[in-house]
Amino acid sequence: MEYELGKSYEELNIGDTASFSKTITETDIALFAAISGDFNPMHMNEEFAKKTPFKTRIAHGTLPFGLIAPVWGMKLPGLGTVALEIKTRFKAPTYIGDTITATTEVVEKLPERKWIKMKLTWTNQKGETVGVGEGLVMPPPKLK
Repeated sequence: MEYELGKSYEELNIGDTASFSKTITETDIALFAAISGDFNPMHMNEEFAKKTPFKTRIAHGTLPFGLIAPVWGMKLPGLGTVALEIKTRFKAPTYIGDTITATTEVVEKLPERKWIKMKLTWTNQKGETVGVGEGLVMPPPKLK
């Protein structure tokens, strides 16, 4: 099978954007708990969660943040991209049934290493921002 690499440093432009959306399900939370080892009852036990400020279970904070992976790896820059750094800030919880859209935007090109600085935003179906951040990626090389 042949794969087409994503955009190279030279092909990327300031302002380029891409996004990925996913509805967070109970299964996603259970699988994330199993993978991460985080079985905090705030995520796993409704009776416990009712006593928290959220009044119901919430997704693990890093679960929606992980949705940037298919954006970088499959869309922008795309196949062959290497993630170098991610800095994030939680703004609001993600609940079961929320549809989260992870968006990346090229904000700076770093010519000395041919790296790209990205603005990151996560929003829910109501348009509320659940997270913000920035990232640094090494896009795939330009094919000759």
